[in-house]
Amino acid sequence: MKLIIEEHQYKAQNVADILKEIDALENIEGYVSVNYVGYFYNHTVRDCVFILPKVLLEDVDNEERVFGKYTPEEIIDLDKANPLSKEHRDFIYEFAVWIYRAITVYHNDKSTDSSIVYHKTILQVGKGQRRLSNTFLDIILSLIDFNRDNQNFFFYILRNLHSGLNKINWTRTIAHSAAIVQDNTPVYIRPVNKKRQINFDEELLVIFFSILNYINEQYGFNTPINCNFDLITGSKFRAYLNGMGQVRLRQIKYKYFSDKALHLWELCYAFFDQARKVVIETGQKDYLLVKNFNIVFEAIIDRLVGESRDKIPNGLKDQDDGKRIDHIYSYDGLTTNDPDKPVYYIGDSKYYKRGNEVGKNSVYKQFTYARNVIQWNLNLFLNERDEEEIARVQKNFGGIGQLRDDETEGYNVIPNFFISATIDKDLKYKDEIELTEKKNKTFSSLQFKNRLFDRDTLLVCHYDVNFLFVVALYARNNLSTIAAWKKKVRAMFREQIQKMLQEQYNFYAMEPHPHVDGPGFIKEHFKDVLGKVYAPYQGHEILFLALDKKDPENNNEQILNLLKTKFFVEPCRLGENPKDVLPNIVKERYTLPQNGSEKNVLTALVRKIDSEYQNFCHHAGKTYIMERIPAINLLPVKYLLPMVGGSIDGYYEIENMRITEHDGHPALRLRLGLYHHIGDNWIHIYRTKMQPGELISLEQTIKMYQQ
Repeated sequence: MKLIIEEHQYKAQNVADILKEIDALENIEGYVSVNYVGYFYNHTVRDCVFILPKVLLEDVDNEERVFGKYTPEEIIDLDKANPLSKEHRDFIYEFAVWIYRAITVYHNDKSTDSSIVYHKTILQVGKGQRRLSNTFLDIILSLIDFNRDNQNFFFYILRNLHSGLNKINWTRTIAHSAAIVQDNTPVYIRPVNKKRQINFDEELLVIFFSILNYINEQYGFNTPINCNFDLITGSKFRAYLNGMGQVRLRQIKYKYFSDKALHLWELCYAFFDQARKVVIETGQKDYLLVKNFNIVFEAIIDRLVGESRDKIPNGLKDQDDGKRIDHIYSYDGLTTNDPDKPVYYIGDSKYYKRGNEVGKNSVYKQFTYARNVIQWNLNLFLNERDEEEIARVQKNFGGIGQLRDDETEGYNVIPNFFISATIDKDLKYKDEIELTEKKNKTFSSLQFKNRLFDRDTLLVCHYDVNFLFVVALYARNNLSTIAAWKKKVRAMFREQIQKMLQEQYNFYAMEPHPHVDGPGFIKEHFKDVLGKVYAPYQGHEILFLALDKKDPENNNEQILNLLKTKFFVEPCRLGENPKDVLPNIVKERYTLPQNGSEKNVLTALVRKIDSEYQNFCHHAGKTYIMERIPAINLLPVKYLLPMVGGSIDGYYEIENMRITEHDGHPALRLRLGLYHHIGDNWIHIYRTKMQPGELISLEQTIKMYQQ
């Protein structure tokens, strides 16, 4: 077996014969490198050549090393001087299978660029030259090919498995049994039947098909198994992998005489032994290579993390300025736990050598992607668009709403991340994805300090993923397993980004005091709070406040004190439900001004048949006409408590009150001002607790609502 590392600079003289049959890049100093990953058979050296991904390379003392230990040059020819440990050698043999499978899945995916894959059927058994196999991949593919090309052989064995059973053994019958003559014909009362012998052909087929079943389950191959045998599976097959398979095959080795059966035995034994000297046959041109493996890695991550292209609106992934986002999907926002309020998540996969840092250009491009996505979203909602088109886009891409809150002019946070490939230190295919160990874990871009909810404040987190795990997961091509991992990793990204922001900012939930015009106050102090507050809940008065812990403008305390004069402001972690925080201050919330005990609240009824009913349902009442003037002292009246359909959730300030006429009768006309919420829900009180035309206090109002 010959090993070449992608993009490593080799002296041309050392690899001239090995790379003779594929393109190589040669510089003026006599070095060559290849931009392929995969497998091919080289007829010049009469051996297979496997080109490994560059992620196996690690810089050690300014020198590239495979596994951080071997120079690429010393592992070119593993048949001559093999410095690899058994662990590393076994890893490479299995790794070859996963790379082969990943390239195959990529090539078969109609949504990918298959033009970068160069392939010809590998290992055509029974055709072409014979050679010695020295890769686990060779063994697996040879087993698969044997199954494909020898169905007649299997049928012949299966047809004859039970032939001859229960037939009379005439020699033993004549020798040991007495005959009765009838019509000049001997009749044997007690014939001796042939005994069933152990059928070793059957056992060999059971072992063979059990191996194929394991290959299908473990590596994602789809090899048909046309038999009705009870296969060896589970713990019993693991025992075969751990040595029992070799032992049993050696026990039955000399029971076979046909070339087919002997060859099948060799392949099965080679599988369990991972032998490097099983004879296989190959065609004249065997190869499976992919150029620019970074594109394959991007496809792998997009399949495992991102959204399928058919679900992404035009102009979002492939942007109008020619830029293309690697990965984008919709998921729960960072500021709420409301699944109906998702945001865009933007990702970029980085296929580097181990230890390489993300370049400045990549970071800048990622910020540009986010800005373009924000603008695309604004164009969708602010330009003249057909409502049906907006609804269609929202439906097809996770229900994303407008990223800008018009009340505060704050922008929702867009989660942005890099994913780079790394290798598990123990060379295990473990599920590992976490913030990178590199120096730069996060990147930021901003125009103004201490404005998280500004469209120009952009953040990027950098994650490392175990290259071995994602390649194997992608190669298996198991849809349910992929879906489960996608769900898990999306939740993890969200939690990690929230944690990162939580380390940089203090977050608060805000809600205006009952007697305060929250939107009006925000507008009045717009310059003070711009980019610091955001309303994550559309149509709700709860706001989020974010203040940089470093206090770069030295005014965090000043802003908090200002907001607390008109708002309840409570610490609230990202993703924490503000309703779980703010109700803790319910008593304070409904502690009303000095006149709270005065009877200055006039009760009234808004019937469902009234023309103003919908306005009052949406807290947009401007005028109320009381058809009968109540027999009470109207001089203290300052507030109106409308029972809308019999229910209340707040009250209005009364700006003006006068006597008018309605249907020829005296009536009371009230001009209404600011509306004050006293709760999040409508509570029915009509006739059960209150009648219209009564005069009560604000304290009574709150008490009645809460009971």
